[in-house]
Amino acid sequence: MRVFWTALAVVSLGGIAVTTHAARTGQDQSKKDQTHVFELRTYHVAPGKMQALNARFRDHTNRLFKKHGMTVVGFWTPDDPKEAESKLIYVLSFPSREAAEKSWKAFRDDPNWKAVRERTEKDGKLVERVDSIFLNATDYSPLK
Repeated sequence: MRVFWTALAVVSLGGIAVTTHAARTGQDQSKKDQTHVFELRTYHVAPGKMQALNARFRDHTNRLFKKHGMTVVGFWTPDDPKEAESKLIYVLSFPSREAAEKSWKAFRDDPNWKAVRERTEKDGKLVERVDSIFLNATDYSPLK
C-alpha cells in the first residue's frame, strides 16, 4: 500500500490533477457531492508472465481503455524484486462509479479485447487474480 500512496504523491507532484465538479466550482466537497472515483487494481501475475502482461498493456489494453473512457493515472510494480515479478498495480479514474461500470462492461464486450486476450493467453492465463477497490479522494487530497 505504501507504493500506491507514494506513487499518487509523485503523480500529483508531477502536475496531474483530476478534479471534481464541486472542486472546480468551489462548492463543498462532501462524499455525496463527489462523483469522481479512482479504481486501484492489483494484478497477481501468473509465474513467468509479467513480461507478457506488460506487453499486453503497452501494446493493446491502454488503447482500449482510452477507447472506453477509462483514464489511466499510472502503472507501478513493487520495489521489492520478488513482488515486482508477481504484481502489477495501476490506477484508473472515472467521472463516477456508474461511468466505471459502463466503461468496464464496454471494455469486456469489445471484440478487439476478446481477440487480444485470446491471442495473449494462448499459452496460459497471464493473471491469476485481480483485486479492485474504488476510492474517493478526501477533501485535502492533492489528487482529486
